Amino acid sequence: MKTRHLLAAGLAAALLAPLAQAETTLRLYMGSANRPDVMRKMFDLYEQRNPGVKIVIESGGATSDLQRRYLSTVLSARDSSLDIMQIDIASPAQFMTAQWLEPLDKALDTDAASLLKPFVPAFGRANLVDGKVATLPVFIDAQFLYYRKDLLQKYNLPEPRTWDELASTARAVMDKEKQPNLQGLSIQGAPIEGTVCTFLTPYWSQGKEVLDAKGKLTLDVPSAEKGMAMWMGLLDKGVLKKNIAEVKTQDTTTDFRAGQAVFAVTWGLVWNRLQEADSPVKDKVGITALPAMPGGKSASCAGGWQWGVSAFSAQKKPAAALVKWLASPEVAKYLAINAAFLPSYPELYQDAEVRKAIPWAASVATALEGAHPRPVSARYSEMSDVIRSTTSAMLGRSQAVPAGVADIESRLKRVTR
Repeated sequence: MKTRHLLAAGLAAALLAPLAQAETTLRLYMGSANRPDVMRKMFDLYEQRNPGVKIVIESGGATSDLQRRYLSTVLSARDSSLDIMQIDIASPAQFMTAQWLEPLDKALDTDAASLLKPFVPAFGRANLVDGKVATLPVFIDAQFLYYRKDLLQKYNLPEPRTWDELASTARAVMDKEKQPNLQGLSIQGAPIEGTVCTFLTPYWSQGKEVLDAKGKLTLDVPSAEKGMAMWMGLLDKGVLKKNIAEVKTQDTTTDFRAGQAVFAVTWGLVWNRLQEADSPVKDKVGITALPAMPGGKSASCAGGWQWGVSAFSAQKKPAAALVKWLASPEVAKYLAINAAFLPSYPELYQDAEVRKAIPWAASVATALEGAHPRPVSARYSEMSDVIRSTTSAMLGRSQAVPAGVADIESRLKRVTR
């Protein structure tokens, strides 16, 4: 009798063991501003399709800087509590070089070129570090030029294609409107990440790069000085407000949304804020590619977010499988329709449902194709600190442009050597 009970207990344990082993809990971190509520529906769908998989969300960090700091603390401690993380487009090289990310081509048993080929080119390149796929896109973004289409139509003025045209148009509208708080253009000038893009976009517009393919510094000083001189000229003309060196991304959004700027340089994600029911500029806004420098081409700063698998996860294979699906066209389309997140797949810009949800997306698709990833470097955080702080000092006139650009060059040489 005792033997039969032991056999029955053993058989029950054997039957239950596969069920216990099949239960996989994946813990995922994402930014609080990136719509965890919308993403939760996608996680629920994945759980339905993959019985035994449970996805737990941890969200936090209102900005990319805060999220980067939090993840750096967790991962530098080799903490295995997170399996998947969402990081901004400027971080893959830093995280990969620190050996905090599991290469996805390895985890998915596929080659890097095949994994990245379907995405908008600039955003695919941002995920490739030393020939390995560090991350895959959640959604993409870039800086665009927002403008008051009602004011341009009122005075029969075209969209500006160069910064000089923008200066003339902005000045004309300001003079005619005679509103004391109306700015011509709002950009980011405080020592924040957005100010790195303020420095880079006119520089890139001249066909220049900061690093070559091997990570060697290639800063062209005359082109950098021309880009900064252009901004200083807008300050001199009163197109930029005097305290531009204090302006953060949220300040630009707030001012433009309040009707206090003719033009604004900011991210695609801002569009939804401008179209809210209580927005004073609702239905009065146009969006287009950034203007170019004389003789150059429009250049934008690539933005967006990526999914990566922690190198310390005990469940790398199932985590990588989830990341692959989260970066799929199905999820990208869902996020475009339900959160107005720009998709990373070029073909989705021709999709009728996506175009209905984001009516302006098709008009900026070309600008997205030409967006530039910020310098892909393991020491990008240090590069960013150099560029943002010095650019802010130049915009605040506490440092002259030639001296400021020389300072950026010498400090970047030390960082990248």
